Amino acid sequence: MHAWLCKNPVGVDDLVWTELPTPKPATGEVLVEIRAASLNFPDLLIVQNKYQHKPPLPFVPGAEYAGIVRALGLGVHHLQVGQPVACLGGTGGFATHTLAPADLCLALPQGMGFVDAAAFIMTYATSHHALLDRGQLKVGETLLVLGAAGGVGTAAIQIAKAQGATVIAAASSAQKCALCTNLGADATINYSQENLRDAIKLLTQGKGVDLVYDPVGGELTEAAFRCIAWRGRYLVVGFAAGAIPALPLNLALLKGAALVGVFWGEFAKREPEANAAMLQELLRWYALGKIKPVIDSTLPMADLVSAYARMGSRAVQGKLVLLNG
Repeated sequence: MHAWLCKNPVGVDDLVWTELPTPKPATGEVLVEIRAASLNFPDLLIVQNKYQHKPPLPFVPGAEYAGIVRALGLGVHHLQVGQPVACLGGTGGFATHTLAPADLCLALPQGMGFVDAAAFIMTYATSHHALLDRGQLKVGETLLVLGAAGGVGTAAIQIAKAQGATVIAAASSAQKCALCTNLGADATINYSQENLRDAIKLLTQGKGVDLVYDPVGGELTEAAFRCIAWRGRYLVVGFAAGAIPALPLNLALLKGAALVGVFWGEFAKREPEANAAMLQELLRWYALGKIKPVIDSTLPMADLVSAYARMGSRAVQGKLVLLNG
């Protein structure tokens, strides 16, 4: 097998495409032949030693992937050799093969290809948990999505529309706003050219938005929070902009608003049954055509460094997927 090996987490340039022995699965593991792996923002942080999870060195990055089960460890009964699966294992995806915890493998339904499967779990599970569990989004409410053309942003638009909400999508270019419109957003804001607060005030007739989905952080956070309606909820999803913002807490008091943290990975560990039920609902929505990953582009696995560069330039719309074979 081959894999992109990180021996020293000082950045993407340290990664080396390396030949390694193909491992054998231990108890509770499966060997997956990887067909596709998607690039997520944590995949950049982890090779820079900036992510909260710091795997022992050396490691193979790549949190999310899809492929075919090639061998079973002891105690694995719910999967079969030859079965297509997707997995969000945290590491191991940027390779031709990896060992995956069997409990984290999601058996793929008929009709779901490897590219969609590799771009599915992280973004849709995060957005579903954020909007419907943590945010309690209701039919007829208005949602503001920041960074709306990214992986979790595009997933949030689709899930919110499936829930019957009105969606205002905010993105950094006219091209990205057009993508959000095509996904079903009711209105868009190009915050590189428009004032976010003024645009939201106009779109909501001064009421504000009921829910804010924020995977970006940075300088837009306070402006977005000031646009929240009475009893609104602000979902803290991530900090793609890099800076972790600070908020004047009197804003929450004045609006009767809630600041809500979203950590889907911890939810999946602490509440596995609820997480499994959520994933099955998402697969049903996929089969019905309610949701479908937005694929920015696909590249050969050997072009991982180029893929990182594209993601780092903020050019990616939806998900970028790397392919073997």
